[in-house]
Amino acid sequence: ELPPSEFMQVADSTWLVLSVVSNGRAPSGCQATGVTKIARSVIAPLAEHHVSVLMLSTYQTDFILVRERDLPVVIHTLAGEFDIYKEESGECVLVTCDDVSNGFLKPKQAASPTLHPVQSPQTRFCVLAVAPDTLPAIATMLMDVLFYSHSPPREAGASNEDLDSITFFSFSLIEGYISIVMDADTQKRFPSDLLLTSSTGELWRMVRIGGQPLGFDECGIVAQIAEPLAAADISAYYISTFNFDHALVPEEGITEVIQLLQQRQESGR
Repeated sequence: ELPPSEFMQVADSTWLVLSVVSNGRAPSGCQATGVTKIARSVIAPLAEHHVSVLMLSTYQTDFILVRERDLPVVIHTLAGEFDIYKEESGECVLVTCDDVSNGFLKPKQAASPTLHPVQSPQTRFCVLAVAPDTLPAIATMLMDVLFYSHSPPREAGASNEDLDSITFFSFSLIEGYISIVMDADTQKRFPSDLLLTSSTGELWRMVRIGGQPLGFDECGIVAQIAEPLAAADISAYYISTFNFDHALVPEEGITEVIQLLQQRQESGR
């Protein structure tokens, strides 16, 4: 419904949302939370079948976005391990491979994914939620942060593996649930009694993937980060954007994460 604008870039794809819902069984052993839960079972298989994904973690759950044209490949890839449902008129209806077999083409063998550079800014981030009924109380502050509080753009060539800081603020509203990621200094500007966080109040550090805008035709970018973190049982909060991908990890684990990703890049050369 947004009017055409020379200031707005729109990706030439329609995306569908996948959410992975537990069947209620307790996980065996110590299992990492967030995107790493589904790294092996969803993200890696889709990358192997050359399916590009966008990943969006929220305070409540994780979502995987796939292009609508890739849906037959997605269902054929995941049907062996998951029961797959689609929403019709508010009801969940079981999907079978036969429902999408018409026109299904076996995907081409994916080329080896590009190992993109990663950067680790020194900024510390908070992952928060806001009760919808308290949103009006922070609306003015939200607008100020979103539209008026911007750092000057970094000079060309200034990016390196250890950025001093990064401007990053994520606001998502999904089915009435509000999830926010902001840096620790920005959090101090908001009323603390209106922001919900985990009982530990942990802080997160970021790994940013890509030295230039990544585009949407490449696959395996999320897997590049998620798989080694899953193998090490390190939790991650992952946000894909139009230009870059971002993984948030607990602050105390950032050194190990950087070492794991550097080892993966060196072994892939």
